[in-house]
Amino acid sequence: MDSIIEQLNANLKIVYRQALDADKKLDDLQQQGHGKFTALFAKDAGFDFEAKRFKPYVLDVAADVESLSNDGMDEEKLKKTVIKLQQLLQLLATFK
Repeated sequence: MDSIIEQLNANLKIVYRQALDADKKLDDLQQQGHGKFTALFAKDAGFDFEAKRFKPYVLDVAADVESLSNDGMDEEKLKKTVIKLQQLLQLLATFK
């Protein structure tokens, strides 16, 4: 279980750095009049909110990992957390 949490945290660090860079690019695009959208992910992506930047999504996944670490490994929650993390990685890769 600890190795799963460690792996999730390692991926979160990578995603966090990429998210900060991507958010900066989004800020620049928006200042240029681009980036007219309401959310980065569709409602069915597994997140309980909508945001125009990556950082809130990364923090949401980090909170899930923290919860898994503290409350014990819930298989369903782990699955949802991994799916959210994968979606973040995919969107960040597409965004580059």
